[in-house]
Amino acid sequence: MEITKITDKNRNEINDFIKKQWFSTTMAIRGELFDMAVLPGFVCYENNEIIGLVTYRFDGKDCEVMSLDSLKENCGIGTALMNKVYEEAKKSGCKKLKLITTNDNLNAIKFYQKRGFDMTFIYVNAVEAARKIKPSIPEKGDYDIPIRHEIEFEKLI
Repeated sequence: MEITKITDKNRNEINDFIKKQWFSTTMAIRGELFDMAVLPGFVCYENNEIIGLVTYRFDGKDCEVMSLDSLKENCGIGTALMNKVYEEAKKSGCKKLKLITTNDNLNAIKFYQKRGFDMTFIYVNAVEAARKIKPSIPEKGDYDIPIRHEIEFEKLI
């Protein structure tokens, strides 16, 4: 397992991976669209294949994780990628690391809490607003749960 930064050299490969995982390089969060094709991040390779990816952005004194993908669960990929972002945020003088997930993403909710993140806000029916700017967001997600709310987590640095 090798983790490297996203660079101009691997950007096309990264963007193809993002499209495969998210159906688009556009992410809708809190009613705003973000282009993941230009965000910084880290990629995890195994045998020259992408097995994990994290993207993030700086927002004042906060670092916001925009996406986290691991193709192999329970192998430490997500944790290693999040640790890289935490280190980057700390070096940049950020005060907290934050992220948003949806109410159906029970695995992510468990993952973030086990790693010291606290649930700080629930944006009720935020996904309905997001569907107006990104109609491709499905109605149902993990475990056939209706996707309705955004849940914000944060971890102080």
